[in-house]
Amino acid sequence: MPPLEKLTLRALLQRSATAFADQTALSAVDGQVYTYATLFSHVQTVSHLLRSRGVVTGDRVALLSENKPQWGIAYFAITMMGAVVVPILPDFHMTEVQHIIQHSECKAVFVSKRLYGKLENLEVRHLTTVVLLDDFSLVPPRTTKEKLMEVLEEGGREFARLKERALKFVGRISVDVEEGDLAAIVYTSGTTGHSKGVMLTHKNIVSDAIATSQIVSIGPNDRFLSILPLAHMYECTLGMVTPILSGASVFYLDKPPTAPVLLPALESVKPTIMLSVPLVIEKMFKTRILPRLTGSAVTRSLYRVPFIRKQLHRAAGRKLLKTFGGALKLFCIGGAPLAADVEQFLREARFPYAIGYGLTETSPLVVGTGPATTKHQSAGKSLPGINIRIDNPDPSNGEGEILVQGPTVMKGYYKDNARTEEVMTQDGWLRTGDLGVVDEDGYVFVKGRLKNLILGPNGKNVYPEAIESVINEFEIVLESLVFQQNNQIAARVHLNYEELDRKFAGENLPDSQIRERVKALLEDLRRQINDRLSSHSRIQTLIEQTEPFEKTPTQKIKRHLYV
Repeated sequence: MPPLEKLTLRALLQRSATAFADQTALSAVDGQVYTYATLFSHVQTVSHLLRSRGVVTGDRVALLSENKPQWGIAYFAITMMGAVVVPILPDFHMTEVQHIIQHSECKAVFVSKRLYGKLENLEVRHLTTVVLLDDFSLVPPRTTKEKLMEVLEEGGREFARLKERALKFVGRISVDVEEGDLAAIVYTSGTTGHSKGVMLTHKNIVSDAIATSQIVSIGPNDRFLSILPLAHMYECTLGMVTPILSGASVFYLDKPPTAPVLLPALESVKPTIMLSVPLVIEKMFKTRILPRLTGSAVTRSLYRVPFIRKQLHRAAGRKLLKTFGGALKLFCIGGAPLAADVEQFLREARFPYAIGYGLTETSPLVVGTGPATTKHQSAGKSLPGINIRIDNPDPSNGEGEILVQGPTVMKGYYKDNARTEEVMTQDGWLRTGDLGVVDEDGYVFVKGRLKNLILGPNGKNVYPEAIESVINEFEIVLESLVFQQNNQIAARVHLNYEELDRKFAGENLPDSQIRERVKALLEDLRRQINDRLSSHSRIQTLIEQTEPFEKTPTQKIKRHLYV
């Protein structure tokens, strides 16, 4: 493959369209397929549509949809013509969707039929064009959701006419997109609840894709199955831009990835690469794998013997690979810390997992590793061309704030110079807000968020995430949240209610007795947890969280809602 002449999304797609023309680029699972040649053709047509609607270089265009091949077509169509894509997460509330469109001053929006309701009654002066992503038909002003079917029925004919009209623009659009041009404004849904518009250039995104492809092997024979939202930079860069750079194929589900949808898709696609968040594999381990390995007193006793545990994990790993379609060579985990016991299982099962760490502000990947070079509880080493520095390290353990410098670091926050200045040092390093340490081999260990740090009773630093990882190792716990309450350490725990049902099965206990049993169980759990913690980290109060915690798209708990 010749090197890219420019680090732009346009140059990246043009090169791949030539090199891999007949290879599948984007496809629905058992549905519509776009080869690299047809992808490029559709991208050009949609770019011409935007141009004919008055969208010019630098204009913002929103993209609101669940995952589908058309998402990628719209993304490249917007960025190829020098406009700026504003991806919006599908689970954002209507008011947040409308705020983003207003704040970013979008001139056009691509929206799927399923999410069109979030745009109803939207009155934005600068918004002139709404395009239905399902078939790229134009939606007339003030179209209700009920009237949308009429637009869809006309859509196929509309796109054919669009292609005809696009021909008259051939040779007349000669926008020269530069590496430093703005490509995307990504509004984050963070754990603090404050949405920020992260400005990323073409060079930011393409540099991250190139650096990622240098630490893992991706090629035209690889098949990705996408299960994370494309509007998040993790899936967008690593799950779409990077495979397109390398000539791989990406397949999309038409429904959320619940087990009844995911299992047939895994069998059909037989993916070689998947991107995931820890919660997916942690839930599988806790609710499906571990109960089978420790379901009786005999197996529980055997499981405590390291040699036998490793053999059991190896057998379970073979079954897990089969569940994932049997061809998996790379299972990437990022977006949040991976539980230590689950990682131990993956290592002993010889499951081909890879770990990474990054932020939206870094396009996103900063640190990562392939399956052959993982180190237990480490996020890996910094990517080629990206520098890591630990700011103000603690002399006793080397821990400090992680700072990042390199071509993937954002341009800043949109319309927010004050916040940009807060996170950027004068010499051009990004303050991540994460605490970490780098070992002698260059492996980065992320300890937790700086703002979550608790000052213990004796003045020692307490990392909530470290305590949570201990709590989450208990079979009865699915997830937890540690925080400070009245100068003491407290924790909320969401229990494994399937396991509780098994414990209480057949006893026909009244609700009052069940509540008492749960209360006693929590107190016993608190004592067991504290036995594994240092004295300054011990929990004083354990609170039952009866409903699952609300989470960000990468399944991190929205801490501000509970603390």
